[in-house]
Amino acid sequence: MKNKPDDRRDNVDKIRENISNTIQNFNLTQETIEKTDNDKDKMTLEQKNERREEAIDGMRSEIRDEATDKKNGYR
Repeated sequence: MKNKPDDRRDNVDKIRENISNTIQNFNLTQETIEKTDNDKDKMTLEQKNERREEAIDGMRSEIRDEATDKKNGYR
């Protein structure tokens, strides 16, 4: 079985899409938090959003790395 060649040309686009989706989920969750009276549910949703913020930071860092690698010809 042959391995597929590593094609990273569209990684930045994929990461940007993931960031966009994560921000959208973050915002929807914020709206839900504001409407929810259940403290346990609020806490759970707030924790999810904290993880989303961390994930967004990580993806932004990954975009910077990919842009540098692309500039250097993926060496």
